[in-house]
Amino acid sequence: MAATFKAPVGTRDTLPPESRRWEALVAAFAGAAGRAGFGLLQSPTFEDLGVFERVGEGTDIVTKEMYDFEDKGGRHIALRPEGTAPVVRAYLEHHPTDPWKVWYAAPTFRYERPQAGRYRQHHQLGVEVLGSVDADVDVEVIALAWDFLSDVGLRRVKLLVNSMGEPEDRVRYAGVLQTFFRDRLDALAEEDREKVEHHPLRVLDSKRPATAAVVADAPRPAEHLAEAATAHFARVQAGLDALGIPFTIEPRLVRGLDYYTRTTFELQAEALDSAQNAVGGGGRYDDLAEALGGPSTPGIGFGMGVERVLLAADAEAVWPVPDSPVEVFVVDVTGGDVARDLTSRLRRAGLGADRGFDGRSMKSQMKAADRSGARFAAIVGEDEAAAGVVTLRDLRSDHPQEQVSMNDVIDTITAAHSGHAAESEAEQHG
Repeated sequence: MAATFKAPVGTRDTLPPESRRWEALVAAFAGAAGRAGFGLLQSPTFEDLGVFERVGEGTDIVTKEMYDFEDKGGRHIALRPEGTAPVVRAYLEHHPTDPWKVWYAAPTFRYERPQAGRYRQHHQLGVEVLGSVDADVDVEVIALAWDFLSDVGLRRVKLLVNSMGEPEDRVRYAGVLQTFFRDRLDALAEEDREKVEHHPLRVLDSKRPATAAVVADAPRPAEHLAEAATAHFARVQAGLDALGIPFTIEPRLVRGLDYYTRTTFELQAEALDSAQNAVGGGGRYDDLAEALGGPSTPGIGFGMGVERVLLAADAEAVWPVPDSPVEVFVVDVTGGDVARDLTSRLRRAGLGADRGFDGRSMKSQMKAADRSGARFAAIVGEDEAAAGVVTLRDLRSDHPQEQVSMNDVIDTITAAHSGHAAESEAEQHG
């Protein structure tokens, strides 16, 4: 019988064992961010609509893609379409000590055409630093993103960097672009022409061939930077060089939202199709706090799509599904009492343990043990129960099974597990 309901269009369920890759990816990101002094921020999935309207007025995110609604109290609410604005809102609300370094792992929502690695509900990993204008903070944030992707195993990653300059540089550059595009309006793709008057920088983001041809000859931001912004960008480049992080200066990298100033960057997975190969990106947003009604506060961060990172990992055949956390599967055909008690003892001793249920046959429970990914099957039949022993079978090797006293089973499994881990480490280094 077919299911009555299915996941909404543009969303998907991620089931075990594939979901173990997600767990491992988030855990690795948490570790990398924690080592760099970032703490976890949990913010609401929805915010007042104004939080997002002020950061992207006129962008597709706000005008076409945002999920917004009026709640039962008459408040106009929006589901989070991106990760930075909620962090800045939280900073302004709670007044933490500067610099404030936080990371997040959160679902984001955009009503757009579903595509590879991008869904209407997708998931972002990100970091933000608020309260420091130091160019070395830019370097630290970029390095965290670069090193994390390297730790995942990705090798075909390209880092693009640019500078949008000071806010006044951005305004001046927008005027220069506007004049340039007005003179070539007919050559632009029709969908991009309306951007020229109000959002000329967004024309640079277009992937449409006709517009791309015009953009190729457009003036570059670097030609319109003030001295302070030029010095800031030079320090960022020097820092990346010092850390051995290769990068390419991309003059047309402006990012899609209005709040970016100075440094912008994007990480591209070259193993993916070029039209959809961005796995993460971000930049500095020194005016965003003011846009949300707070005092002037410098900030920088990045967001990285979980789905897109895993697609890139698939393309490079890295970051496989981790081994099952279940180390022991208890097979009990004596009524279930032993399985109930032994699995509890194993778990309390720190070992992953599972068991069969519903009085299933030995054959059925052994199949379940194989599916669980456990290394050991702890088998209890009538003879074992009478003798107070467990038959321990190594499911991953040809070692003969052995009978172990019920009192010694935890020590035996722990010793065998430690020995197996030592062998694996020796093989990796041998």
